[in-house]
Amino acid sequence: MRYDRQRASAETFKSQQPLFRMNQCKVMKDGYLEKRSNGLLQLWKKKRCVLSEDGLRLYDCKGESSKEMRFEQMTTLDCVEYKRGLVYFTIVMNGGKEIDFRCQQEGTAWNAEIALALVRFKNRVAVQTGRNRHLSHLGSCGEGDVEL
Repeated sequence: MRYDRQRASAETFKSQQPLFRMNQCKVMKDGYLEKRSNGLLQLWKKKRCVLSEDGLRLYDCKGESSKEMRFEQMTTLDCVEYKRGLVYFTIVMNGGKEIDFRCQQEGTAWNAEIALALVRFKNRVAVQTGRNRHLSHLGSCGEGDVEL
């Protein structure tokens, strides 16, 4: 059995990190993405990413810090390109900020998983908003009131 350094470091990393819980949500995908930095050189930096029902959590390679990207702050996933075995995509935030990512083009790509999770989240919010409106409308009508 060959020693897999990358797998061993990922397992060590996972054991050192507390389990990802955005409001105790189910983890849908866990793995690595590369994120383009905002600096002058715009270098690609490898990040460990955890996708849940509420958003995406990005960890630096050392596992010392993380950044949470919640679906409620996202507008869309855009600009999907396929080049040399890599998938390039952009997440657009509510304020218009664009964050570029890339990943290997094997299996179910991260862009598809994130886009589906974002659609599910927005649908859940829309259904809940509709229910709340319906319930508030029912509450504003008294039992003796007749609605035309």
